[in-house]
Amino acid sequence: MEATEQLSFDFLTKKAYTPPSWASHLSPIPSHVFSLAHLPTPIHRWNLPNLPKNTRLWIKRDDLSGMQLSGNKVRKLEFLMADAVAQGSDCIITIGGIQSNHCRATAVAAKYLNLDCYLILRTSKVLVEKDPGLTGNLLVERLVGAHIELVSKEEYAKLGSVTLTNLLKEKLLKEGRRPYVIPVGGSNSLGTWGYIEATREIEQQLPTGTDEVGFDDIVVACGSGGTIAGLSLGSSLSKLNAKVHAFCVCDDPDYFYDYVQGLLDGLQAGVRSHDVVDIQNAKGLGYAVSTIEELNFLKEVAVSTGVVLDPVYSGKAAYGMIKDMAENPAKWEGKNILFIHTGGLLGLFDKVEEMGSLVGKWRKMDIDDSVSRKDGIGKMF
Repeated sequence: MEATEQLSFDFLTKKAYTPPSWASHLSPIPSHVFSLAHLPTPIHRWNLPNLPKNTRLWIKRDDLSGMQLSGNKVRKLEFLMADAVAQGSDCIITIGGIQSNHCRATAVAAKYLNLDCYLILRTSKVLVEKDPGLTGNLLVERLVGAHIELVSKEEYAKLGSVTLTNLLKEKLLKEGRRPYVIPVGGSNSLGTWGYIEATREIEQQLPTGTDEVGFDDIVVACGSGGTIAGLSLGSSLSKLNAKVHAFCVCDDPDYFYDYVQGLLDGLQAGVRSHDVVDIQNAKGLGYAVSTIEELNFLKEVAVSTGVVLDPVYSGKAAYGMIKDMAENPAKWEGKNILFIHTGGLLGLFDKVEEMGSLVGKWRKMDIDDSVSRKDGIGKMF
């Protein structure tokens, strides 16, 4: 046998799935999972300024789960895409905002698996009949050949994501296609397994022995509900046993308590969402709308720690966390906290004009006339 035939690569392979022992009572359990993410993602100390007394903060870098497929969405897609392939689908339909990280990740994952992808993207009514451009996530989506269907925010509000995806599904079925629909954010009960599995990963990353560290609290952004459903359920069932704090960036806490409850019930978990997760509002002016204070916070975090947060999800969650720490320091004092960075870097490119006034530190380099010069000495490779 040639040496190349002996090699074994896990990336983009479908494998049988075995759940953690503490999740084996959940139902249904996925039969297979696709390897789409670069895991485990690292955990490291995150020295944000102005933390409460004796509070220690770590960050789990799910923004490093890949480049094209980065962020929390890829963990859900590992299970959802395996189901799509098992059902013999030839194309994927999903839906989200005009700069949806989930839609970008889905488009890339679909092409990895030789499937077409149809994206329904929500935009303003004045732009719905115009070319959406190539900013941020749109560039990647269009580079990989995703079919873009634009819908106005007003139509979206009147019809809802389920009706819109079903309308496109029926159209494709009539054309002889075999579409598989993935909901907003990949957040259904099957997608929830992505962060049940992430909980096992965190468990395995915890040091043991004399350097043992346990987390008292986990903080994460919430945009569609699947990530916090998996994390909160996994944490409550496993030895992690940390309190999950979710900062929602759209809708409101009551909506997400109800939505997460539906996801938990879909797994026959037998727990109440109110008992396993604390949900707070962090949407500010609205979904994907940033205040100058929030954007300046992103800049200050990047300058002080080197960690670049996105403006839609983790940026608002971290901003909400620090605000809550300032207002309720006793709640956080002396705690070991893990913040989950869910990715979304490409969303920053949609905020270039708003952030222009916040960044600086550039100038033309000052080179004295006395410095010797010679044509051709500097090679511009």
